[in-house]
Amino acid sequence: MLPTTNPAEARPKTADKRSEFAVLPGGAFWEGQWQKANMTLDVRDPEDAFLIGRVCTSRPEDVRRAIAHLHHHVQTHDWPLRARREAFERAARLLQGQAERFAHIIAAESSKTIREAEREVRRATETLRLSGAASTELTGENLGFEDSVAGGNMIGWYSRKPVGIIAAITPFNDPLNLVAHKLGPALIGGNGVVLKPSARTPLTALALVDLLLQAGVPSGRLAAIVSGQGVSEALVSDDRVDLISFTGGPKTAERIARTAGAKKILSELGGNNPTIVCADADAPRAARAIVAGAFGVAGQNCLSVQRVYVHTSLFEQVLEDVVIATKALKVGSKLDPSTDVGPLISEAEARRVEEWVEEAKTAGASVHTGGRRINAFYEPTVLTGAPATSRVIREEVFGPVVSLIPFVDVSEAIDLANNTEYGLQAGIFTQSVNHALAIAEKLQTGAVVINETSDVRIDSMPFGGFKKSGVGREGVKYALLEMTEPKSTIINLASWGAEQEQLAAADREAS
Repeated sequence: MLPTTNPAEARPKTADKRSEFAVLPGGAFWEGQWQKANMTLDVRDPEDAFLIGRVCTSRPEDVRRAIAHLHHHVQTHDWPLRARREAFERAARLLQGQAERFAHIIAAESSKTIREAEREVRRATETLRLSGAASTELTGENLGFEDSVAGGNMIGWYSRKPVGIIAAITPFNDPLNLVAHKLGPALIGGNGVVLKPSARTPLTALALVDLLLQAGVPSGRLAAIVSGQGVSEALVSDDRVDLISFTGGPKTAERIARTAGAKKILSELGGNNPTIVCADADAPRAARAIVAGAFGVAGQNCLSVQRVYVHTSLFEQVLEDVVIATKALKVGSKLDPSTDVGPLISEAEARRVEEWVEEAKTAGASVHTGGRRINAFYEPTVLTGAPATSRVIREEVFGPVVSLIPFVDVSEAIDLANNTEYGLQAGIFTQSVNHALAIAEKLQTGAVVINETSDVRIDSMPFGGFKKSGVGREGVKYALLEMTEPKSTIINLASWGAEQEQLAAADREAS
């Protein structure tokens, strides 16, 4: 529950070190150098607007120079696979050793509590380790020409080669691990990368760039530019960029596609994630998972639980348990280890969530707990009775709001769960394996999690969704395959045999 005063006022005294943790060698990185000019973009803590640091405001010309430098380096400098793997192994060790610093940068500039930030650092360490291990995916295989009439006289193989230059565009809600999920596969694949992190949380991303350079990533393979008028357009429209990897919203993705033209685009675009609680489910377990999945990172998570369909026989019990657990959550300062829910990324976002909830209330929804805002903080909110046309049901809330909806027949729940433009992930609670698998088969999502909510991501799994939830898959191995292309080498044995016969004849004549 929200306290009666601004939670930011309860910030621990250790907050005075926010700027110390975020000291960086520069505010952008390109042409193999840290840039220190034009450090005019303020980075502030959304909790209390404290100035944490400044980064560079850049120009389209800076983007073009960055791309040109990477393009030249990729064309003229070899970076062996073994060296790439070793760089990521070192990077994982370095990040583990700097875990406290990175967690404090994340907690300072983003919405994450210190405990959530610490978990993200552990995940990103694993992502870097997985990136190094993914070097084994770049082996290719022999081509089966012997089973083809046209290929009977040929042998061949393919190997995987980098696509070239990748533009990586990342959001604010996972400022370390989502960056690692783009830089890791791109770099282990041998590409050059221009990173554009969120202007709201750039310090974590720039700190990771610095760490990767320390670990041995060549400075000619990596650039990072945060913000500036025309920067995004210059990045995605440049003909030397071969692939765009974007995480964000569908509307931005559509603008990128229009601007980019004929480029390969990988996109993860969020979700409106359903969970189905069947009549035979463990109700207390389901309720605990719903609360954890709905309100982590103040609901600003593409996997966040938003719509929960509960069988009528369990509805009142699950609702009661969810409300009790939600009321027990502590909303407060991010650096307080006892805090469960911090602020949204900005007061404007908190006001938007407030507007959506008020709209649902006007249309008949009931608020069982929550529904209050103080500055950028919005209280974890549990709704019932929200109409299917309301934005809290129809769109991605990206805030601490969950709606519970009763159902009688599971086919009804499946239809309601699928009735969305998104299709990222879903959860099912049931004690019947057959029931779970039958429901999972009918849900139109990129993953279905049984006896858990949608809020599950293992960093080695293929990650992405159907419909407007994106194109392609992340997850280190799967992104690596997207960021490399097969290149075939083919030998015509008949031609080779004729050449050998000519050489043999020449030898005979000479003797």
